[in-house]
Amino acid sequence: MFDLKVINSVLEQLEEERGIPKEKIMEAIEMALATAYKKEYGKKGQIIRAKFDLNTGTSEFYQVKIVVDRDSMIMPEDKEHPGDEVHTDKNEAITAENGEKVFFNTEHHILLEDARRMKRDAEIDEEMVFPLEDKGDFGRIAAQTAKQVVIQKIREAEKVSVLGEYGKREGEIVSGIVQRVERGTLFVDMGRATGIIPFEEQIPGEKFRPGERIRAYLYRVEETPRGVFLRLSRSHPKFLVKLFEQESPEIASKTVEIKSVAREAGSRSKIAVVSHDEHIDPVGSMVGQRGVRVSTVMSELGGERIDIIEWSENISIFIEDSLSPAKVLSVEIKNEEEHAAIVTVDEDQQSLAIGKGGQNVRLAAKLTGWRIDIRSNAPEKTEEEAPEAVGDASETEEVVEKDVETEASEE
Repeated sequence: MFDLKVINSVLEQLEEERGIPKEKIMEAIEMALATAYKKEYGKKGQIIRAKFDLNTGTSEFYQVKIVVDRDSMIMPEDKEHPGDEVHTDKNEAITAENGEKVFFNTEHHILLEDARRMKRDAEIDEEMVFPLEDKGDFGRIAAQTAKQVVIQKIREAEKVSVLGEYGKREGEIVSGIVQRVERGTLFVDMGRATGIIPFEEQIPGEKFRPGERIRAYLYRVEETPRGVFLRLSRSHPKFLVKLFEQESPEIASKTVEIKSVAREAGSRSKIAVVSHDEHIDPVGSMVGQRGVRVSTVMSELGGERIDIIEWSENISIFIEDSLSPAKVLSVEIKNEEEHAAIVTVDEDQQSLAIGKGGQNVRLAAKLTGWRIDIRSNAPEKTEEEAPEAVGDASETEEVVEKDVETEASEE
């Protein structure tokens, strides 16, 4: 029935290429044989198991019966109509969880007194094994049943193997080949699994074609009925962190720590770093000699601008540095409980501090976790002199303030 050379070859190939242990495949084969045997020759309620010898190619079949006592069963003589057939479904519990009795089935159960005639120390719920006749050829239908069970078991074992492999890599950067693009979603061939990068997890403006290699941050391994899918992101702040870990040994060794990240993917990011060694410059370790490290990261991110600042326990200094490259005159802590601060800058620095569309102050608010209100030290103008620029600046500050409040609340 079985070609042992083919079986051994398949087992070795599955173990080497897909990481599925031989034991799992043997378990699938034995389960398939038992299922096929029961389908052809079994009776309702029977528990049938098979043992396959990989060396000889022979198989043995056993029927398993559960040891029970009379008190937990409904016996034929207990029924209202003794002539009725007593049976139980193959999935029926031996003893119901609610304590009610279940029907006794001679194919499924064996009474304690009968079991002890064969085995003196038999106990309730113990399994008694009885050899069955080897029928040899199960026929075409049975062979097809066995095949389907083996395929299903291999899929389950492979799913466990993939989950184990990629589950360990969750939170790392992985790479693959773009398979296709559907409605803005990128599907990436990762070898043994498929990676998915939704539109919102991509860097705005980036375009990838099928066959191109892509790197992304693996933030979740997802198990579905259709297989294992890897959720990937290129816009995640931790993608930026992991890229710097690859470029900077000081970050990888934890000598320099990234305390916080504020990112608007594809446009601009701010990173706050601190050194745990007074002899190492945290900003310099990120930038690298002649800016080679930060340039490599920016290149991977499609030219995204990256501001690197030194983190400080002094919140006033931290807020001031977070608004770089704008020069700050003063930082006033407005409300420490609500994390609100007022920053004063020169009139010519106000637009730089706010940034295009409020981006600079918005990122600074994300980075520090504080609501930042930018104010100019320009003298107040009379009503006659009040030009449209004042209204625009006021409107801008109002929009920025609203944006910052939103970002802070999200944080």
